[in-house]
Amino acid sequence: MTVSNQRGALPMQETIKHTADRFTVQRVHVDAVDAAWRIMEEYYEAAAVIARDSRVDFVRNYFGDGAGVWLAAIEKVVIGCIALRPLTAIAKSGEVKRLYVRPECRGRGVAAALYRALEDYARSRGYQWLYLDTAADMTAAQTFYASLGFESVSRYNNNPQAAIFMRKNLRSSTE
Repeated sequence: MTVSNQRGALPMQETIKHTADRFTVQRVHVDAVDAAWRIMEEYYEAAAVIARDSRVDFVRNYFGDGAGVWLAAIEKVVIGCIALRPLTAIAKSGEVKRLYVRPECRGRGVAAALYRALEDYARSRGYQWLYLDTAADMTAAQTFYASLGFESVSRYNNNPQAAIFMRKNLRSSTE
């Protein structure tokens, strides 16, 4: 697995020709918004997301200062994503959004690698807390986040689909 922070377009093909364990993770520049948007739309469908960003809001929320989108790919085929946006209502905090790995690529450490890249960036930007929400039926996601050090908190947003709210203190952890 390779992690990078590069500019430039990352194409996304419709199918994966093979599922080798070798993948890359990179924080993408707005130049790669097409590939990022396609995998986000795939996530929206897979998770039956009701409160969806428009493409314009997606660019504004995830390609600005203190934000980011990371894509995982096998030979330039996008297989997963994760995003971060600042939480303006909570000082020095960001919100983890849209963690998704295509079903045929799960179980290979892709989600963990995406998350690690996001957390490294969040720390470098001075974030002290990371927040996230998830649906009650997404038990695998809840278990995954708990394994990363996230703990349950009270509702911090008005996402109508979210029932579980979590946060991680970046000052007290080294994961």
